[in-house]
Amino acid sequence: MLECVVNVSEGRDLGLLARLDDVCGADLLDRHTDGHHHRSVFTLVGTDAPRQLARAAVAHLDLRLHQGVHPRLGVVDVVPFVPLEGSSMADAVAARDAFSAWCAAELGVPCFRYGPERSLPDVRRGAWHGLGPDDGPAVPHPSAGATCVGARPVLVAYNVWLAEPDLELAKRVAAAVRAPALRALGLPVGERVQVSMNLVAPDELGPAEAFDRVAAHAAVAGAELVGLLPRRVLGRIPPARWPELDLGDDRTIEARLDAR
Repeated sequence: MLECVVNVSEGRDLGLLARLDDVCGADLLDRHTDGHHHRSVFTLVGTDAPRQLARAAVAHLDLRLHQGVHPRLGVVDVVPFVPLEGSSMADAVAARDAFSAWCAAELGVPCFRYGPERSLPDVRRGAWHGLGPDDGPAVPHPSAGATCVGARPVLVAYNVWLAEPDLELAKRVAAAVRAPALRALGLPVGERVQVSMNLVAPDELGPAEAFDRVAAHAAVAGAELVGLLPRRVLGRIPPARWPELDLGDDRTIEARLDAR
């Protein structure tokens, strides 16, 4: 089984987001929406729902009207395929390549591939600046931009809010905690600031370690799990800390799969 965590550049039109939920059907495990980021993260299973979601998002969204604090290349910004139990990275790469070719051919959206060959940050830095798309037109889609399609292991997206609304402080903290297993940005979110992180090796450096690293540099006002995490990652953390860290067994991939 493959997980697919589709990042869509829409976080404010709740009616439209409900319609996007509907096209995913029973394959939607979770949706996390942030109006300031103007972004929603759809956690899906399989390979059909990501296509249905992409088709609907490209039809209804326009990147030219988009304003949000999170970096983005397109309305369907990131489509990573992730192997779960019973699947391999080779399966994820095959799904990535098939989606990339389909999205380019059917929707006319140029696609940049990432995974074993290069990272998502590599694509974000290089796209349209020396790096052309792997599939599709050589210029961005007029309204949909471009899509980054990936194959990767499980990662955990995790935000820590700072008590002091100081963006420069958040940027300094992000630089201080950044590591090979932890990608971090300091971002303004309304009248608050956060250290927005991707934990790319959560079995080694999980939410508790990320929270504590940030707290070592600045006073913390809270934390936010974006999407889901594997139960084995949660199991490394004492249950007494789960509320503080915005965690719980109901926020695991396995719990949502069981409910499905």
